[in-house]
Amino acid sequence: MEELWKLDAVARLELIRSRQVSAREMTQASLERIETLDSTLHAFCTLTNEQALADAERIDSRLARGEDVGPLAGVPVAIKDLVATRGVRTTGGSAAYRDFVPDEDDVVVERLKAAGAIVVGKTNVPEFGYSGVGHNPIFETTRNPWNPDLTPGGSSAGSGASVATGMTPLAVGSDGGGSVRIPAAHCGLFGMKASMGRVPLYPGCRDERYPGLSSWETLEHIGPMTRSVRDSALMLSVMAGPDPRDRHSIPNDIDWLGAIKQHFHGKRIAFSEDFGYVAVDSEVRQLVLSALEVFERELGCHIEVVMPDWKDPFDAFWGIVAGDSDLEGMRTMLAEYGSEMSPHLVDFLKRPWRAEDITAANRERKALCNRMWRMMQGFDLLITPTLTVPPFPIHMQGPERVEGRMVPPTQWLSFTFPFNMTGQPAASVPAGWTPNGLPVGLQLVGQHLDDTSVLAAAAAYEQAAPWAAKWPSLCNASEKQTGVLV
Repeated sequence: MEELWKLDAVARLELIRSRQVSAREMTQASLERIETLDSTLHAFCTLTNEQALADAERIDSRLARGEDVGPLAGVPVAIKDLVATRGVRTTGGSAAYRDFVPDEDDVVVERLKAAGAIVVGKTNVPEFGYSGVGHNPIFETTRNPWNPDLTPGGSSAGSGASVATGMTPLAVGSDGGGSVRIPAAHCGLFGMKASMGRVPLYPGCRDERYPGLSSWETLEHIGPMTRSVRDSALMLSVMAGPDPRDRHSIPNDIDWLGAIKQHFHGKRIAFSEDFGYVAVDSEVRQLVLSALEVFERELGCHIEVVMPDWKDPFDAFWGIVAGDSDLEGMRTMLAEYGSEMSPHLVDFLKRPWRAEDITAANRERKALCNRMWRMMQGFDLLITPTLTVPPFPIHMQGPERVEGRMVPPTQWLSFTFPFNMTGQPAASVPAGWTPNGLPVGLQLVGQHLDDTSVLAAAAAYEQAAPWAAKWPSLCNASEKQTGVLV
């Protein structure tokens, strides 16, 4: 039998349902994998070993009685530490919530548990998710499995490191400006944010004592991070669907598992390698162009280069973040915990935001949505790089120089956050690896509410240019050192 940690969720389900491997054995394998690797990677900030094993034993008992155990029965999953988990510490990477234990689950956690998934722990994040990397004031910095001196990306940093090394086959991320797609790109994974509202958000602003853990209501998406497209489709089939606790949630009219089987040949694809204003690393450009050839040569797609007619919308995005944040509550927190908070978050909270800044940001968002709609007329998909650079050293917010150009430390995120502003479905697939062995992502963006095309395109690309068999050398080294075979 192949080592369990190398199997995706669908393969693990087959073993559990056929009783070749018990849910407890599957869970124990993940916990052992975490024990082997996490002292190096720091993907997890809280583990739930006892509860996970107890939940797995209940799955095994139900299987023995012939009961329906759900579409994810016995499969380990990691939950981002911004997503509430009942009875399990949820810190948001902040000293203010070091010991905070929610009294209810987020909707997605409820649904994953009901589907039989086994929660093995919470994964590390930058403080409250206000960053695209993986360090915070209270836990060890999460490191990239492909090179532990580098960032795995964030804010779903630990989720990316977990899935990239087989600690869990599934992980939940959240994406307010790219935070599923960023670590997917930097860790060599598939990650998707479905259309705004497909996957509901809750809790949120339910308790004024916890302002930092509130979602960015008009920007944020919850999404899957997996090694295969079919695993993400399986997760979305469980997580998606309206919920009255989220006023933005929309009907689930997508056949998620059916979408990955749909024909994606001969489609019209718009492509932009730099939006006309973004500095892009030459290795990223080369890998993205090579991946684009797969769509043209293997899938028969028609590619047309497009040039957007908007300026860099980051200032507007940041203004919308301010509008979605509980500035009053977080500034009260700042007064008490400021010396223990992340410097970039302190700067954000100290900025004298005006009502005019926020209304101007929303006005620019409306204009961006309209321009995006016009640009994508006649196209089935938009393709861009996911990020402008490969992974860079930890404890940076972003590179200040790209291809000889001085850039703001947020510029490397230029391709991700605009699609949080528009709410379009978007995913990152591996474009390839640099000569130094670092993963680079390719972003697939669908038209408004067209999640099906994004999944179909990702699945077709995965079949033409498979990536799941490629593992970080750290994985192989740990296997040889420990001899852990399940």
